[in-house]
Amino acid sequence: MDRDQTGDLLARIELFRDLTPEELSRLGALFEPRQLARGAHLFEEGEPRRALHVIESGEVELFRCLPGGAERRLAWFGPRDFLGEGGLLEDYPHSASARAVLDCRIHRLGRDTFVALMEAEPQLAAKVVSRVARVISRRMRGASARVANPGAQYLSGRTRTEHDLLGDREVPDEFYYGIQTLRAVENFPISGVVLAHHPALVESLAMVKAACARANAELGHLPQPIADAIGQACHEIIEGKLHGHFVVDLVQGGAGTSTNMNANEVIANRALEHLGHAKGEYRHCHPNNHVNLSQSTNDAYPTALRVGLIRANAGICAVLRDLVAAFNAKAAEFTDVLKMGRTQLQDAVPMTLGQEFEAYAVTLGEEIERLEQNAALFLEVNLGGTAIGTGLNADPAFGARAVAHLGDITGLPVRLAPHLIESTMDTGAFIMYSSALKRLAVKLSKICNDLRLLSSGPRTGLGEINLPPMQPGSSIMPGKVNPVIPEVVNQVAFKVIGNDLTVTMAAEAGQLELNVMEPIIVQSLLESIDMLENGMETLRVRCVTGITANVERCREHVQRSIGVVTALNPVLGYDTSTELAQEALVTGRGVYELVLEKKLLSREELDRLLSPEAMVRPRKL
Repeated sequence: MDRDQTGDLLARIELFRDLTPEELSRLGALFEPRQLARGAHLFEEGEPRRALHVIESGEVELFRCLPGGAERRLAWFGPRDFLGEGGLLEDYPHSASARAVLDCRIHRLGRDTFVALMEAEPQLAAKVVSRVARVISRRMRGASARVANPGAQYLSGRTRTEHDLLGDREVPDEFYYGIQTLRAVENFPISGVVLAHHPALVESLAMVKAACARANAELGHLPQPIADAIGQACHEIIEGKLHGHFVVDLVQGGAGTSTNMNANEVIANRALEHLGHAKGEYRHCHPNNHVNLSQSTNDAYPTALRVGLIRANAGICAVLRDLVAAFNAKAAEFTDVLKMGRTQLQDAVPMTLGQEFEAYAVTLGEEIERLEQNAALFLEVNLGGTAIGTGLNADPAFGARAVAHLGDITGLPVRLAPHLIESTMDTGAFIMYSSALKRLAVKLSKICNDLRLLSSGPRTGLGEINLPPMQPGSSIMPGKVNPVIPEVVNQVAFKVIGNDLTVTMAAEAGQLELNVMEPIIVQSLLESIDMLENGMETLRVRCVTGITANVERCREHVQRSIGVVTALNPVLGYDTSTELAQEALVTGRGVYELVLEKKLLSREELDRLLSPEAMVRPRKL
């Protein structure tokens, strides 16, 4: 591509709208064309910004690396998109990485080259700087600082005009969402957590829309080319693309209408591109008339919530299985470590540390089954019920067909609710699942309480186990290391318990044929799932796998405890054993020593009765 061809490309880019053909040609000569192979990085998080990048062909994804090695996609860019324009002015680090999804041809304008242009042609450079400033200003005006994601800074300033009931608005042209989503972003800057934060929910919305498009096409209500384009757009979303355009806050008024319209608009605009039209040309594929055909928010939204929660449940169960395995591994490691069991924080009877950790594994393992049982309640959906469950504006055969297609797309045995009016107003499944999350949280918190107690000290507490040191514990007390990982999991549990109360109150707040509080229900459930997943993974990786036993400290506690006298009950009787316990407490002497002194048992008999094997499991009397 020569300088004139590069200039022609730049002429179609918002950033260079104010330049004359001659200026575009001169500027185009400064761009360096590059081929970027699929999988190659355009830039990486933390690198200084060094250039503006214009995409001629191909596709680039913007993503961030999360703790543990996972990645979170922020945005996708295609032909005529640009990113990194701020690098022309400053070299502050990139907050995300960019990687080619397809083989790409990129045109790069380096910062050093642009600085030289500022000296050689200050008027031309000033025009570009002015446009960069306007792009950044428009971007900042268009997004609340509380809801902007790191990908927002890479978007340009092209706009298109869209119309709705309330009038016209300018919508950034890169965005696949439309005017109703734009209004929702402005109206609901509430939690700062947007739909894109929960990929399972975004993908589930696309699955529902794809199923509905198939059903409508089969029934003759949707032209096949439009249905195919909608299906293509939905498939891309299911594959992880376009998630950065799902920008509505999870907490919203309107019973989920903003979420539904965010999905409808993104899918419609992407479908338009597949049909060969520009975004916003809704006469060819309309968010309501085509993507939302035969649906209402009141059936499409809760159906997507249910599918999303089933898929999210698979993730939390996988993390829980790993934590259970970690406790089982420690149980095997500590199988021969004798220690005192305690009830009411008082010495009880001996056990092994392995038995204690095995109990943690078993009690958490039970929660996998509970979560899966309650998540199965989400398989019953009300798709086809439309506004209140009567099926108004839907073909009588639509519901069954749409649910069948949804099952094919998701791989889940979803089924149509037997009574759609009841199903539309009912939130009982959410209450049950929230209770299962709360039960898991309570168990985790109890276990973390135990870990903190067992590791207390190190010299004046129980000190029976050592937690891996994670960070200095005090700004004033040198050498102090705190059990920060169990502490943070305790706090996660408190939040989940609070979220369960929110779900309960929101479910109770339903009125007549609809519960408009479903947005806060799903936000609470997804937040609980996320926090539990992160908390359990943190607990496993940064705490449980590194726990060690203080074997001698554990044995010393057993030897000094009067609790071992319980093992002598069957032989000496309760009264004699009580007298031994009282004397041991008063004199500070050991039970073993007193039994021998009083010649109540021989040393051989006493050793047999007080052996670890005899004390930590049932035996014949």
